[in-house]
Amino acid sequence: MVSPDQVASMIKTGLPDAEVQVQDLTGGGDHYQVVVVSSQFEGKGLVQRHQLVYRSLQTAMSSEAIHALTMKTYTPQDWAAQQPA
Repeated sequence: MVSPDQVASMIKTGLPDAEVQVQDLTGGGDHYQVVVVSSQFEGKGLVQRHQLVYRSLQTAMSSEAIHALTMKTYTPQDWAAQQPA
């Protein structure tokens, strides 16, 4: 089992400038939804962005400590545009 704080920490290790929001979808500590905002996503497609996040979580994913992950990835500009005025 991995805590939401641990998931956020792992992502920030791989993407140091990232803002990360983590939600435990089941309360069991193995199904998560994450929102990641990072300037490292600039110029990258959706698959490349997800690969960067997965790379940060590789150990937890391969050991099945994290069984399922849903993610939304944004550049800082994309994220700002998503926020209500």
